[in-house]
Amino acid sequence: MPKRSVVSIDQVLCNGCGLCVTPCAEGAIQVVNGKAQVLQEELCDGAGFCLAVCPTGALRVEVRDAPAFDEHAAAAHQPSQPAYIAQKCFRCGVDERQAVLLPCRTQGQSLWVCTHCLPALIHG
Repeated sequence: MPKRSVVSIDQVLCNGCGLCVTPCAEGAIQVVNGKAQVLQEELCDGAGFCLAVCPTGALRVEVRDAPAFDEHAAAAHQPSQPAYIAQKCFRCGVDERQAVLLPCRTQGQSLWVCTHCLPALIHG
């Protein structure tokens, strides 16, 4: 097996909220018995979009022996109509129709911030 980047989920830290499932466009992550799990490593592209939404910090990307990423299998798991969860900037309240939103973690929370408010977070 080749070494590559894949998502790893700490089962002790995982609270089973399922917030990491939606950003995983390939369908690699599912909640099973109250905990998030990477069920098929070949579906995980290692991009880590799921990391920013985890409220407990249970997810990380690690480089290790894993099956090669299967682009065709991942495409088959993508729904024709993706789930839509509306998000708002935690500072000013604008939504993604009004501004670009980026995931961020602050004070132990996984939130969304707009590009207008982001400089204030960076520079104080």
